[in-house]
Order: sequence, then structure tokens, then C-alpha cells
Amino acid sequence: MKKILVLIVLLFSIHSQSQTYIKFNAATALFAIPNVGIETSIGEKTTFSVDVMASFWESFNGHSPMKFYTLTPEIRYHFKEKYNGFYVGAHAGPDVYEIQKWNYWDSAKYEHGFGYRLGVTVGYNVKINDKFLLDIFAGGGWHQGFYHGYYNDGTPGRYEKAVHWNKSGEWLPYRGGVMLSYKLN
Repeated sequence: MKKILVLIVLLFSIHSQSQTYIKFNAATALFAIPNVGIETSIGEKTTFSVDVMASFWESFNGHSPMKFYTLTPEIRYHFKEKYNGFYVGAHAGPDVYEIQKWNYWDSAKYEHGFGYRLGVTVGYNVKINDKFLLDIFAGGGWHQGFYHGYYNDGTPGRYEKAVHWNKSGEWLPYRGGVMLSYKLN
């Protein structure tokens, strides 16, 4: 109960002291992948943004899983002014997935695991009016994954022989879109 009370007080204090936007990614919504977030002012040219994205697809082609959940907290520096023009952000966040990796698309293998991402985002804010803006962005970075590899063709067991978790690290583009943002205060 104390945690909920602290969270409520924190949200109300953020809401009363700064510009805060709630955001919805229109680009990922076209693929039935919700991506929502909130961004608030923390300095003269800096903001804090956090968003969640989830894909609930059991498969996009009948046998390759496409489920994932990401959390992306990010500090953004706006070159001109907050919520207007170019910005760059730095983020680190966790993810959980059951997905076929890009280099296994022509195979019967998929991965089930978790990981973390460290990266940057580059974006541009376009003010529509006093309450709405568009946030056009793209980002990527280093992803470190810990997973078990399985077959999706009915073959039993794992395809890799790691004792505990197999590991995979790679540089990837993994975020982007057009956020429709609404100003709360």
C-alpha cells in the first residue's frame, strides 16, 4: 500500500510541476504492436521518457513466434527547446521475448529468453497545437540476450547445448516510429 501511495504522490508532483505528455506510437499500432509512453520535463532542455512496447503475436507466418515485451526509460536532450525540434536520447532497458531471430528466419528455430538494451534514440518533435505533437524517432544499440533455443517444427528439445542460458550480443536497430503525444498540463 505504501508503494502505491508513493507512486500516486510522485505522479501528481510530476504532473503539477512540469510539462508531461502521454504518447501512443501510431506506426507500431499498424502492426498490432502497442507502444505507449509518458515523457516529462526534468530540466531546461532535458526530458525523461519511458515507454513500453509489447507484441502478443503467437506467430506472423503460422510457425515463427513473435512475442516480446520491452521497457525503455530514456533521458533526452533537446537541441532547440523541449518538445520542439531535434533531440537525442540515451536509454537502457530490459526485454522478454519468444521470437525467431533475424538470422534464423529461414530455419525452424526460435529463441525464448530475456535481455537488456543499451542505446541511443534520435528524433524530431513537431508541434501540432498547444496540446498535441508528433514525435518521429529511430533508435538502436547493443542488445545482450540470454535464451534457450527451441525448434518450431515439432522437434523436441533445444537446438543449442548451453548448460544454462545461451548468450547472444549484437548491435541492432530496435525502436522507431511516430508517437502521437498529448499534453496533460
